[in-house]
Amino acid sequence: DSSVAACLMQQAGYDCTGITMRLTHNETLGQSGYQTCCSEKDIEDAAEVAFALDMPYQVLDFTADFREKIIEKFIRVYEMGGTPNPCIACNRSIKFGAFARDAGRLGYGRISTGHYAAVRFDEASGRYQLWRSAQPRKDQSYVLYHLNQRLLSMLLLPLDHYDKSEVRALAAKAGLPVQSKSDSQDICFVPDGDYVSFIARHTGKTPEEGDYLDDAGNVIGRHRGVLHYTIGQRKGLGIAFGTHRYVSRLDPELSLIH
Repeated sequence: DSSVAACLMQQAGYDCTGITMRLTHNETLGQSGYQTCCSEKDIEDAAEVAFALDMPYQVLDFTADFREKIIEKFIRVYEMGGTPNPCIACNRSIKFGAFARDAGRLGYGRISTGHYAAVRFDEASGRYQLWRSAQPRKDQSYVLYHLNQRLLSMLLLPLDHYDKSEVRALAAKAGLPVQSKSDSQDICFVPDGDYVSFIARHTGKTPEEGDYLDDAGNVIGRHRGVLHYTIGQRKGLGIAFGTHRYVSRLDPELSLIH
């Protein structure tokens, strides 16, 4: 998506530079067998796209920021019984935080991304507005909700009116080497989806088993550890209660689930 966005902006007459963020090192995360967002393979792919488009290219290293503001926060929220959304946090702190800051420092006045959404200037209010994509099945405006007026004024989103098949067709027509590349994972630093093992590796702690309690405080079963569950969960509780039951509250300190 971002490669086609770059191609479209170049075709529209913009003087473009490709920039990729290095966020993690897969070996450090214990994920060397996976292709993840902003991995070394992604950086290589982006370099090939920039070469194909005859576009300057550089890599900005945000690994320290990403570890502190995204990975460590992800772990802390789960340990407190919450359910984090690291992609939203990354958009706020890294992609439109550190990245936008450095882009401005390097002299770039606009940022173009492959998000499916739209930015419009409203003459009546004198403000920039974020709109849902014309392609509702691919809409990504919800991950950009936090953007302020300065960032919205910088943002160019050329994919708004294209669906995924059209984007791949544009990539093929332009001869981009990533035309058949699969979409990135939602949680780039946990590509296998096993966030409990990921947290255990990074904290050195094994989730403690504990009790399920009903609304009256009665013990009605045992669970595998609070990290495995989230508020509202009904399936995968690991025990048959004989009736529908939902997780209503997590108590990590006492290893209790209500």
